[in-house]
Amino acid sequence: MGKRIIVQRRGRGSKTYQAKVSAYKYQLKIPKNLPSEEGRITKLISSPAHSAPIAKISYSKGSFFIPAFKGMIEGEKIELNTKNAQNGNILKLSEIPVKTEVYCIESRPNDGGKFIKTAGTCATVSKIVGGKVVLLMPSKKEKEFNKDCRAIIGVIAGHGRKEKPIVKAGKKHYMMKAKNKLWPRTSPIKMNKIDHPFGSGRGKNPKSKIAKRNAPPGKKVGLLRPRRTGKKK
Repeated sequence: MGKRIIVQRRGRGSKTYQAKVSAYKYQLKIPKNLPSEEGRITKLISSPAHSAPIAKISYSKGSFFIPAFKGMIEGEKIELNTKNAQNGNILKLSEIPVKTEVYCIESRPNDGGKFIKTAGTCATVSKIVGGKVVLLMPSKKEKEFNKDCRAIIGVIAGHGRKEKPIVKAGKKHYMMKAKNKLWPRTSPIKMNKIDHPFGSGRGKNPKSKIAKRNAPPGKKVGLLRPRRTGKKK
């Protein structure tokens, strides 16, 4: 029988692992069919569920929320669906010059933006090949996008968020609780055998971290079992 390890307890969805719904009330998406006009940054918001500050953008058809770019201020104006590649402007990838930094990139045209939303990150337009635009991602890997996908010009604000020490455990507790993260994390080898497959045993001698191929879900923890070993011939 499988053990009741942390992965299974999270799946049950008890109060211990539930995030605050109010923290995720802002949907960071670029609206469909944006008109070619100016938008105004009406408010900068600090959200406990997001690593970067959030900007509320107002335009003729309503308002929407996006991650704030570095240097953004309230009352500033940005251009929507134009060809001017200035910070905060929302353009199609085909209209953005090479070596421009962008974020909140759409994976498909008009899906609202799926890639690059973390504080201090951005991708760089590398080259344009036919109907595809190649971007250099923060992982240093290149990824192709449809030329009609949209993105926001600039770098997301909040780059130095990890440089300031947290100092108090209580502050760390509320930071992790807001994002539904289990903290503090207990090492598996310090648990009892009933709580984790790596538990029990004398001293801190870790068990094998590669699960058996026919292990039940409760014991399938640790590293992924390789399909084969040795040099491929």
